[in-house]
Amino acid sequence: MASKGREGEHPSVTLFRQYLRIRTVQPEPDYGAAVAFLEERARQLGLGCQKVEVVPGHVVTVLTWPGTNPTLSSILLNSHTDVVPVFKEHWSHDPFEGFKDADGYIYGRGAQDMKCVSIQYLEAVRRLKVEGHHFPRTIHMTFVPDEEVGGHQGMELFVKRPEFQALRAGFALDEGLRVTSTGKPGHGSRFIEDTAAEKLHKVINSILAFREKEKQRLQSNQLKPGAVTSVNLTMLEGGVAYNVVPATMSACFDFRVAPDVDLKAFEEQLQSWCQAAGEGVTFEFVQKWMETQVTSTDDSDPWWAAFSGVFKDMKLALELEICPASTDARYIRAAGVPALGFSPMNHTPVLLHDHDERLHEAVFLRGVDIYTQLLSALASVPALPSES
Repeated sequence: MASKGREGEHPSVTLFRQYLRIRTVQPEPDYGAAVAFLEERARQLGLGCQKVEVVPGHVVTVLTWPGTNPTLSSILLNSHTDVVPVFKEHWSHDPFEGFKDADGYIYGRGAQDMKCVSIQYLEAVRRLKVEGHHFPRTIHMTFVPDEEVGGHQGMELFVKRPEFQALRAGFALDEGLRVTSTGKPGHGSRFIEDTAAEKLHKVINSILAFREKEKQRLQSNQLKPGAVTSVNLTMLEGGVAYNVVPATMSACFDFRVAPDVDLKAFEEQLQSWCQAAGEGVTFEFVQKWMETQVTSTDDSDPWWAAFSGVFKDMKLALELEICPASTDARYIRAAGVPALGFSPMNHTPVLLHDHDERLHEAVFLRGVDIYTQLLSALASVPALPSES
């Protein structure tokens, strides 16, 4: 605890560590404390604050800095308030202490995913307001619940509400499969034919063989992770006793399908693997997304030109890749709003959802600098043909 309130600490870092201490951890996140924190930030910054309860206990908090031209579409800065569970025994420091070590690394669940970005948004807006800037386009910051569990009680519902439509967003910064096998049950001492386990094993082998091919394609072609389909076996379920052959067994897989994949053909491939394993083998999607929306990164696109231009001006290299993780941006794109995911965390080990998740304070503060330039550029994009 000695690292708290250290003299000379940048106020933005202090605020970041304060936010990390709010336990918005799944499956029982303290959303009330997060909303209260954000309301206070809005009050201090002189921003509008709207709370939209999409389901009981799940509030989307919207902070707004009005632009000078309300006829233009707005900029939407989205982040989520919840974080994934932790295994405290594997952490060097309490994951909800906001501990900063002597080297300047800040430890905490959400340090990378994505409480850092939430505070970078707020601190970039603070800096621009203090410097006396005004922009044509309105800037909205949305802080949404439940992204880490699919966004079904968060952004998925919010984009369907009139409050989202009223934001008039023009640009935004920001799946699972179960196979079930049935077969003949019996006593564990017998060689029973056509068991659930045997058939499930065949499907698992087919899927893991596909996984190996995608892994080899990734490595041999030096592709980015999002350019291939990733899959991992994450859960096995079945059985009632060690000496009873179960009638039903299931396996859960986490698929992250590449955007250029023919989704109908992919589903047919899954069906063929199940059929080849034998009768009584079925699959169901826990999450299913059959429409692929990809945001333009062509230099002729005014949003991309403004976004990428900041990095050219700052002499920073910008690496494009498709995020293999599933984020709330998919709901925003489905609502017709182009969205980019961006986290300024260079020279940083990727520890999203991992033990000892951390971010160096210098990298965090550099992110505030970058977002300050990005917001200025995006909120100043001239009127588009569709807006004239």
